[in-house]
Amino acid sequence: MCRGARRPDDGGVTEIIPELSMSPLELLTVLSALALVAARWLPPAARGRTTIAATAVLAVSAAVLGAVGVRWQLLPVLAGAAATLPFALPPLLRPLLASRRRRPGRPAWRAKWWPAVPASAACAALIASGPIAAWAFPVPVFPAPSGPFAVGTRVVQWSDPDRAETFTHDPADRRTVVVQLWYPARSGPTSTPGARYLGRTPQEARTVADALAHGAGLPGFLLDGTTRAHTHARADAPVADGDRRWPVVLFSPGSGGARTQNTAWAEEVASHGYVVAALDHPYDSAAVVLDDGRTIRSATTSSGDRDTDERLAADWTAVRADDLRFVLTQLQNLDRGTVPDPLTGHLDTARTAAVGHSMGGAAALQAARHDPRIGAVVDLDGYPHGPTAPALHQPALALTSAPTLDTDPRYLPRLTEALALDTATSYRLTVPRTAHLSFTDSPLYLPPLPSLVGSLGRTESPRTTAAATLAFLDAVLRPTPGDPAGDLSAYGELTVHRPDGTG
Repeated sequence: MCRGARRPDDGGVTEIIPELSMSPLELLTVLSALALVAARWLPPAARGRTTIAATAVLAVSAAVLGAVGVRWQLLPVLAGAAATLPFALPPLLRPLLASRRRRPGRPAWRAKWWPAVPASAACAALIASGPIAAWAFPVPVFPAPSGPFAVGTRVVQWSDPDRAETFTHDPADRRTVVVQLWYPARSGPTSTPGARYLGRTPQEARTVADALAHGAGLPGFLLDGTTRAHTHARADAPVADGDRRWPVVLFSPGSGGARTQNTAWAEEVASHGYVVAALDHPYDSAAVVLDDGRTIRSATTSSGDRDTDERLAADWTAVRADDLRFVLTQLQNLDRGTVPDPLTGHLDTARTAAVGHSMGGAAALQAARHDPRIGAVVDLDGYPHGPTAPALHQPALALTSAPTLDTDPRYLPRLTEALALDTATSYRLTVPRTAHLSFTDSPLYLPPLPSLVGSLGRTESPRTTAAATLAFLDAVLRPTPGDPAGDLSAYGELTVHRPDGTG
């Protein structure tokens, strides 16, 4: 099982311990630095040995960290340890200085203790800031999927010859999307490292992480931990044995998000026998790295005017909805063997759901309105941009956080209208202790501030989102459909909209 940032040959020394948000090597570095601070105040008999031992351990651990890569959270630890040395070394040097021949009348050298008190406190505080920073911005550790299948993943790129790219002025430019697939796979050796998070290569992961940080108004280095993380899915793993056909789940991320932003959710859903296809929408997603090496960054910006922004959001949502429909067509061709692929014959595209977070949720709703091939919709806290006509004819589930003073007052009435017009039964589930980003991977690597990522907990947030999604999809897409209301009500406050108007 892959947990956090671990190199295949490091013996687990850089593997992140979730409860501590640090690796054993990082923890050893912190403890040796603190021991160096404490050594100044130990009895003389223990002072020298402790200082020598702490310095030796610190030097070795720092050297190893330098070889495998130092996280920015360890820099204040190393700085605090370096600042401690002038106060830790005098007790070792004092015997040497005292043994020197002194001239008559020259007093013996004595170290003053009073400057060391505030200095030791400052160094200890600097060292302690490292673990605090590691806790606030950890390397994400993904919860293990609970389903019966192992999970494989791979990335494909498709261009639509029938659609011009509306974000550029080149008439020859065709709309291109990058899609990451998660699918049931054969079980592999437990020592096989999981796929890298955020990108296929370290460079792609850094590019996406920097773009996500920039979009949130954060310095890029704060999300450095995400580029070190590995997931549970294995890249290009063989498809699970047998001739089973799995339902398809299309996923659209939030505006300025990324195809990987719901990786924990995608792995959990795939482990239960679904194929998840998550899209990067060029010029809307944070950063999209194409096969030819080009990087397309987000070009969607707010104007500041509410009516103008709503029109822009409706237009962007329509582009995303068309992307979802195009990808479904590509998956149908892939299943038929039009393009030879390991998933050929395994995709049950007649049982397809569209899922999205934020603006992606609006795109999922719009795609379903115009494409009867989509049999169900899940909106993860997404404002329904665009027209509410034609009405939905598919079962729909909307997961929302509890409204706050910052919630757009138009959001819930607009969502209620969209669900009430549905000619199939639809559900709105308000999940307690969540915020807008609770329905993504963000709780795994952002500070656990309730206003930012809710208060469900780092791993409980993606687990709850996946469990509610599976309860709904299993009921409406599996061969023996049922009523998901009973299962959904276990996760929050449930409102049911039935076609006959009864709740």
